[in-house]
Amino acid sequence: MAAALFPGKTSLIESLNRLRPRIMPIEDLIAAVPAGARVLDIGCGAGLFLGLLAAAGRTQDGVGFDTSKDAIALAQSMQTRLPTGHRIRFERLSVDDPWPEGTFDAVSLIDVMHHIPRKAQIGVLEMAVGKLRPGGRLIYKDMADRPFLMAAANRLHDLVIARDWIEYLPLETVRGTLAEMGFTVIEERSARRLWYMHEMLVMEAPA
Repeated sequence: MAAALFPGKTSLIESLNRLRPRIMPIEDLIAAVPAGARVLDIGCGAGLFLGLLAAAGRTQDGVGFDTSKDAIALAQSMQTRLPTGHRIRFERLSVDDPWPEGTFDAVSLIDVMHHIPRKAQIGVLEMAVGKLRPGGRLIYKDMADRPFLMAAANRLHDLVIARDWIEYLPLETVRGTLAEMGFTVIEERSARRLWYMHEMLVMEAPA
């Protein structure tokens, strides 16, 4: 499905999105979204997650936003390949801009937090959960900060691809922060793909 959404082979960003399911457990993230949910994808990049949700029939309604002009342009191009009748759109925004209006059944933060400066990470997490409807679901995934060699491999990846010195936020900090807000854990797991270690946390907002 990723290859159908991103068929071009001349752009590095297209190639990375086409191959991304080989290095991350995106099928588990898709399964965590309630069927028919309206989804907000924060830091959506080129729109792979929302695109796969629509292609898989998981949802037809969602908004993704990202700071990258090139990524959003590619997401908007990919959008034309989605099933007819979808209500998915992509916007170029920074975390400091007003976020899309309304509340959502599911909010996703996928490989975003480690790109945010440490002092702003909890604030962004609080803003994300503020976009959930009562009983909504936060779908959080980031690169693991251990074991050391895998965390270092991902740091090198981001230095080369994103030119960014990343800041890991421990998963226990995310879980604890949300628990203090009344969230309950639906699923927590880790997964290894090649030399990358991923951490996934799905939590439900209080009703």
